[in-house]
Amino acid sequence: MIQPQSCLNVADNTGARQLMCIRVLNKSHKQKARLGDVFLGVVKEALPNMAIKKSDIVRAVVVRTSKGVRRSNGLTIRFNENAAVLINHEGLPKGTRIFGPVARELREKNFLKILSLASEVV
Repeated sequence: MIQPQSCLNVADNTGARQLMCIRVLNKSHKQKARLGDVFLGVVKEALPNMAIKKSDIVRAVVVRTSKGVRRSNGLTIRFNENAAVLINHEGLPKGTRIFGPVARELREKNFLKILSLASEVV
């Protein structure tokens, strides 16, 4: 689960490399983001000469978490790292490629464009 001050890797080619969560944008009062939740983050590391710069405030969606997620069939899925993909206000990804696997739970949250760009859906 992702909460404020959590650091995440970026899984797309926008130029950002690491994000820090500053606010979780969900309906409940719990400030914890799970797979498919949107949050506001600040870019902590970025590649030079790219569109996204260090200290930019961006929206992102969680695509991988170290905390296991239990599915309805009894399977628990867990990843090695926390990772996110940068999105715009409409929910479309800013990058054109997504690196690494993403969880199938994004389909229920209507992030279908992220699923189509991903190399592997788990």
